[in-house]
Amino acid sequence: MKNKLNVAVLGSTGYVGMELVKILSKHSYVDINFLGSETNPGSFLKNIDNTIEFNSLPLLNQNEKFNIENSDYVFLALPHSVSNKYVKKYFDKIKIIDLSADFRLDSFDDYEKNYGDTHECQEHLNSFIYGLAEINRKKIINAKNIAVPGCYPTSILLPLIPLIKNKFIQNDNIIIDSKSGYSGAGKKFNFNTMKSKNDYNFYNYNTNNHRHIAEIKQELKKHNSYNEVMFSFNPHILPNFRGMISTIYCNLNHNIKKSDVINLFQELQNTNPFIKFVTNNEVLDFFSIQNSNYCKIKLFDHYSENKIILVSAIDNLIKGAAGQAVQCLNIAENIEETESLL
Repeated sequence: MKNKLNVAVLGSTGYVGMELVKILSKHSYVDINFLGSETNPGSFLKNIDNTIEFNSLPLLNQNEKFNIENSDYVFLALPHSVSNKYVKKYFDKIKIIDLSADFRLDSFDDYEKNYGDTHECQEHLNSFIYGLAEINRKKIINAKNIAVPGCYPTSILLPLIPLIKNKFIQNDNIIIDSKSGYSGAGKKFNFNTMKSKNDYNFYNYNTNNHRHIAEIKQELKKHNSYNEVMFSFNPHILPNFRGMISTIYCNLNHNIKKSDVINLFQELQNTNPFIKFVTNNEVLDFFSIQNSNYCKIKLFDHYSENKIILVSAIDNLIKGAAGQAVQCLNIAENIEETESLL
């Protein structure tokens, strides 16, 4: 690639937006030429980790002041039901990578049930490629509009889709238990719910009723002859800032052995730079994936030979959001997939 891409980030002061700026600012083929923010226009983006200052980048400006004529791409790190308003203005005029849920779902009925009816361009729902990089890489190449998956779906779909697609597991009784750092709830999250005078809190929420269930069902169905995959989903929130671990319990199909699963994930690792299949005694915890774009997967024995336990770990802000968005940019533009992500 000879020329640099001019890139804008709207919503640059949120947790995900700041991660995007951090990654894009070290990208060899990107110039950031616009940073949008509704909260701090006219100032520089404050340093994200006390080591990097962003005063060499453009001053923050209101999102609505963005001029599409000056950029090749716009990243929308905006809230759900807000992002679609900007897509309505920009569609077919600039390449869009959206990190909200506004274009992840193929059906407006599903969107309305989970996010409300404030969607101004539902006619474009099927114009976005679902940006699960390792699964949809061929579709992402040269894509003009990309919808970045949610963090829970990323941690769940990356290990499950290969198993479903290859008919390694039964699809009627999958149990998914996920735990996330509180940054996934955004800057408006009230941390007082996580800490008391003497201790830290931990709790599950929206069990079998989480917004991301529709997204997970939709994508699993596409790889199972369009039959619905039945699963239970129990998400939890931890007092950690970042990180996500999903533990998945599956029943193997007849004649499928643990060694078949191991071979499948080793092949997945060999063909995907950000998939790490852990086969040694490495501990799979938040520290092992924080500040990285990796999805690490580990297989555990069950007392029954026809069952397996999978653990999948990601950084919810990077592989679950900003990092995957940049990975999609790299794939779409035929740039080395790992650029600015290692």
